[in-house]
Amino acid sequence: MHRVIIIGAGCAGWTAAIYTARADLQPLVFTGDLPGGQLTLTTQVENFPGFPEGIPGPELMARMEQQARRLGAEVRLETVTAVNFQEHPFTVTTAQGDYQAQAVIVATGSSPRKLGIPGEQELLGRGVSYCATCDGFFFRGQTVAVVGGGDAAAEEATFLTRFVEKVYLIHRRDRLRASEALQRRVFAEEKIEILWDTLVTALLSGPEEKVKGLRIKNLKTGEESELPLTGLFVAIGHEPNTQIFAGQLELDGRGYIVTDRRCHTSVPGVFACGDVQDYRYQQAVTAAGTGCMAALEAEQFIAELEQRAYPGRLEK
Repeated sequence: MHRVIIIGAGCAGWTAAIYTARADLQPLVFTGDLPGGQLTLTTQVENFPGFPEGIPGPELMARMEQQARRLGAEVRLETVTAVNFQEHPFTVTTAQGDYQAQAVIVATGSSPRKLGIPGEQELLGRGVSYCATCDGFFFRGQTVAVVGGGDAAAEEATFLTRFVEKVYLIHRRDRLRASEALQRRVFAEEKIEILWDTLVTALLSGPEEKVKGLRIKNLKTGEESELPLTGLFVAIGHEPNTQIFAGQLELDGRGYIVTDRRCHTSVPGVFACGDVQDYRYQQAVTAAGTGCMAALEAEQFIAELEQRAYPGRLEK
């Protein structure tokens, strides 16, 4: 029996581990197959408070893990394959067996949708990015492309104009799906050129194994061509990592875990934090903030449980 189990080990998960460990709750953290989450795929983090010179994403995650371990968190490199939140204590299952907990904090994050084209995986962090807010600064004065046609793509393209010389907004349809306000901003920006009815079919790399261009295809004419640039930002949405929670927790229409303002899920004693319940901001600092909130709420939940089980114990 564990007092707290934390599922996920990104900014939210490690922050929750730090806070619950400091509260002497001996948290057990399951890292999954990507310890550190999406920040391990980011070369440099410039917008996390406290690091004026920036810090590599993997190093930031390593520091958080070290802090959590030093304070007493138990860390297991296991992937949770199933949960049972219908009965208390809760059951969390991995390939190594079943674990029980009085409270569970879900911090499994989300994963960016990928184009699935040649070179995308190989050039990740070498010109391919899924977050303009995270990486746009590193493309100052360069030519880049954003793929997508929704709000996220419009926002990323507009944001990138602060740094880059030119932005190609590549969309496979003949009109954007973004809101009218965002479309007006895109159309008014001289640095943005929209390539309608266009599909990216492959990434091109140079001798240093960095992005040097795209191979694109016009879906109406069938014409194929190459587009020279140094950065590709994919903005076609995210998929929350909530598959194992279907039927266990309330999910919204996008598949994100529904929480209240205190990170409570539909099951008392189960809390969610970070990108798994945040489809809007999805930043390291907001994930860390909700990780703190979930930990404090879990601490309060366990204190109330133990007070009911052992009346007078806390007063003594």
